[in-house]
Amino acid sequence: MQKLRALMQPLRTRWWIPACGVVMLVSAFSFFPADDWSARIVQALDDFASRYPQQKVYLHMDKDYYAAGETIWFKAYITLQGLPDTRATNLYVELVDQNGAIVQKRLFAAGNAGAAGNLDLPETQKPGMYQVRAYTAWMLNFDHALLFSRNIEVFDPQKRNNPPPRDSTAVTAFAVQFFPEGGDMIINQNNTIAFKAIDQNGYPIAVAGSVQNSKGAKVATLQTIHDGMGQFDLQPASGNEKYKAVVKAANGQEKTFDLPAVKTTGAGLKVYNRGARVFYQAMIANLADTAYDELLLIGQINDQLVYKAPLKVSDGRISGFVPTQQMPTGIMQLTLFGKGGQPLSERLVFLRQNDLLPLQLEQPAFNSEERAPNSVTLKVPDSLESILSVAITDADLVVKNNDENNIVSNLLLTSDLKGYIHNPAWYLQDTAKARLQALDLLMLTNGWRRFSWEKILNKQYPDTRYPYEQGILLKGTAFTNNGRYQLMNGKVDFIIKQITDSSTSIVSAPTNGMGEFNLPGLAFLDTALVYYKGNDQQQRWKDVTVKFNTHFFENSVPVTDPFPLRLPPAIDYNTLKNYLATAYDGNRVNRSINSRAILLKEVNIRERRVTKEETMDKKYASGMFAGGDGYTFDMTKETSSYMNIFQYLQSRVAGLQITGNLSDPSLSWRGGRPSLYLNEMPIDASMISSIPVTDIAMVKVFRPPFMGGFGGGANGAIAVYTKKGGEGNDNTVKGFELYRKPGYAVVKQFYSPDYNVHKDVHSLADKRLTLYWNPDLPIDTTTHTATIKFFNNDFSKHFRVVVEGIGADGTVGRVEQVY
Repeated sequence: MQKLRALMQPLRTRWWIPACGVVMLVSAFSFFPADDWSARIVQALDDFASRYPQQKVYLHMDKDYYAAGETIWFKAYITLQGLPDTRATNLYVELVDQNGAIVQKRLFAAGNAGAAGNLDLPETQKPGMYQVRAYTAWMLNFDHALLFSRNIEVFDPQKRNNPPPRDSTAVTAFAVQFFPEGGDMIINQNNTIAFKAIDQNGYPIAVAGSVQNSKGAKVATLQTIHDGMGQFDLQPASGNEKYKAVVKAANGQEKTFDLPAVKTTGAGLKVYNRGARVFYQAMIANLADTAYDELLLIGQINDQLVYKAPLKVSDGRISGFVPTQQMPTGIMQLTLFGKGGQPLSERLVFLRQNDLLPLQLEQPAFNSEERAPNSVTLKVPDSLESILSVAITDADLVVKNNDENNIVSNLLLTSDLKGYIHNPAWYLQDTAKARLQALDLLMLTNGWRRFSWEKILNKQYPDTRYPYEQGILLKGTAFTNNGRYQLMNGKVDFIIKQITDSSTSIVSAPTNGMGEFNLPGLAFLDTALVYYKGNDQQQRWKDVTVKFNTHFFENSVPVTDPFPLRLPPAIDYNTLKNYLATAYDGNRVNRSINSRAILLKEVNIRERRVTKEETMDKKYASGMFAGGDGYTFDMTKETSSYMNIFQYLQSRVAGLQITGNLSDPSLSWRGGRPSLYLNEMPIDASMISSIPVTDIAMVKVFRPPFMGGFGGGANGAIAVYTKKGGEGNDNTVKGFELYRKPGYAVVKQFYSPDYNVHKDVHSLADKRLTLYWNPDLPIDTTTHTATIKFFNNDFSKHFRVVVEGIGADGTVGRVEQVY
């Protein structure tokens, strides 16, 4: 944890210097001693931020809905404390059905603050609602509602001629929740009461009504302003007074709801967001109550202190303002504390600045003719390095979801709030007055979920069961004496073979006093064959067994759903019908492509015939290991009758003497011991002897002197090369046990045809609905532009272009255009 804390220190200076200047200025007028309760609050926040930095994941997906047989293409963006998390290596993605069962799960390799990936939906995929869930291991230590989750609908293309109606329930019930500003309704104060109305499916509805006191007198009127939300003012004169709201929905149904009880003690908080300044005022229930005479207001963004102001009620200091010009777009949490550090009231404020990543689409050249070339240029800031992804889809058949949550709204808004927010992208489209008013209502009706002040002040921190991962980890314990004792201060030897390319690496991991070993920082695709053997270096025990720790992702995943599945708005019947017909035809084309053999044209070779040894040398050897004076042995056709490679070489190299135990022989050639290399890396004889001959592709024996490797080769060298993909593989290694370790998922390459070049596959129909997908769009650093080029399919007339990305300073941006 201390290492992680040290890594985070450089990341926390993005914009905090000017903000901290504000904090210092305000704190200069503090009447609290430096070591009193106010300092404890500030220190608690700093400790939490440095020990538990917030990691976020967002997925840019190519579409909002899919048909069975299609591929879900996505680009993951990973941030840490609001900055691109360039150290992240592991991303977990799951596809979860409406019953909560995981139907697919993949581990993807992350790099440069992101990860490209895909999930293939088989043609047999059951139609219905699903969630795509994404997270890192570090994120599992915190509220699972912070994990990225997105609802998608999967359709059955077999129903293309008559799509079945979606299962739906008539809306017959609704509820209204009331949220006094700051958390409580305070007596003798003009309280702002926000409310949210939702139907039985959790979607917002419009309502109207009135607020009545216990005598039935009307004291306020309520009316929804946006997406079921609204507000009214109420000043209770008595603590015994009870209020109720009589509310009517659009369908005529009427209900009565009780308002929260009036508080006769304590303090509340009223806030006015004016953009450049955020004004605040403490509301005291009883001015004569000295228990609330000394107060403290704390403002924080992304767990960083941005404002601190002491308040003194008896002196009339109960209000002020937070200057926000230098603060970034995002949520600021204002908390009012009483003396001693107890939080009394809380208010969220969304700061809307002109600091999003500016992206512009220019010079569009779109052609609706079949298979015609298209292009558009993306303009990016010339002063900021950016990571970008782009999706281009058929705008007529792939319609936009009205409940949109994009990279801007997710990373800046919904990832920090509790509860479902309908169409969050709408709030950040511009800075119109109506939109800002609705955004403030959102702050009033949705609570903070990052941490609890009460817990961090009492040092009740999250249980960090899951590490901040760096690569794939092999971890376990070695035992001796038939598993009775841990192997103290020994080692475990590994031969790790990658199935995808048959490359081999040989490493060792020491065991500690508890017999535990760690082999961190591994990286391989698909599955690795891990051959292992415990080694008691002091030869105390002959039998050494090894037990591997199971990674959480290899078995059950301890994740709860962040929010329930909700049916999205229905797609137009004809649009859906045409979409499914196209997806059905696309599946037929894909089956045809997958069943075709690849035909190679005849090539006439007129140069001299290359020997097998030269071919092998070119394939395996590099640098000073290529060519050279000595012997080259092609092992691909040899039998497996040899105990090891040393037995094979005994009678084949003149002057090479191999004596003693063949598992760890003594070597001598021309008066000295030759150097040993495995895949051009130095190695010892005992490790080479454990590799079966059937796994070896080539051996080169260099006459002395050999100067190609590390450590010198005055007495010559023996270089052993293991087989690569396609040359066969032996599933056993003498003396070693086998453990299969899942690795990173293999990511498909998006198919983007080039119709300027004739290919046999072009004779098939082109039914692509996603015409272009690039998870890592390259930018020309000279012109600060990216030219996006692709060919049309056989039918598209309109194109939706969506580009999302993040800058090196953490600013996020998005541009969308239909052509």
